[in-house]
Amino acid sequence: MRSIQLLVCLIILATFSGCSSADVKLPYLGEPEMARKVVDGKQVEEQVYPTIPDFSFTNQYGETVTQKDVSGKIYVADFFFVTCPTICPIMKKNLLNVYKMYKDNPDIRILSHTIDPDHDTPAVLKQYAQDMGVTGKMWQFVTGDREKIYDIGENHYLVTAGKDSTAPGGYMHSGAFVLIDKEKHIRGMYDGTTVDGTQKLIRDINVLRKEYE
Repeated sequence: MRSIQLLVCLIILATFSGCSSADVKLPYLGEPEMARKVVDGKQVEEQVYPTIPDFSFTNQYGETVTQKDVSGKIYVADFFFVTCPTICPIMKKNLLNVYKMYKDNPDIRILSHTIDPDHDTPAVLKQYAQDMGVTGKMWQFVTGDREKIYDIGENHYLVTAGKDSTAPGGYMHSGAFVLIDKEKHIRGMYDGTTVDGTQKLIRDINVLRKEYE
């Protein structure tokens, strides 16, 4: 059911992609639930979309990163591992363009989660970031408890993230970039292995920014 809902949302997003940022708002992704609330003294039902839950990971500087660090921010999340022999180098090259575009914007963040925490220690992640020319805390590479990373990836960011002995490098993960709004809702998913997907992410970040003006 979740996959059907996601597909419908992506189709809606694609349908309106030709509109200007002033004409359309991004959809909410994920399986909504009905919630009751009181409006003008009357009980009404409304759809409530899932949000990214609280988390606690460690970044490339050895610092704890929690939901508070992206509170009130628009951010992009993805999953990778340093020794990935397949799509990760392409994804990081594409995401580097996003970083360069928004690195001086205090309202935009990038959060990359390693799915190989045994190897990808903070020191390894710091060297990885330095090799890419990434400085500061706009783009944070995080590690932590393996099961918590897998859980937040698959059950909340709606991507594949986990060990797979049959996959190149021993891990299977999605090539998606996930766009999160300031209220922790997923507002878009993009093919991080393509230039077109990355450009659409950049366009939709700007659309989302308009919602807060």
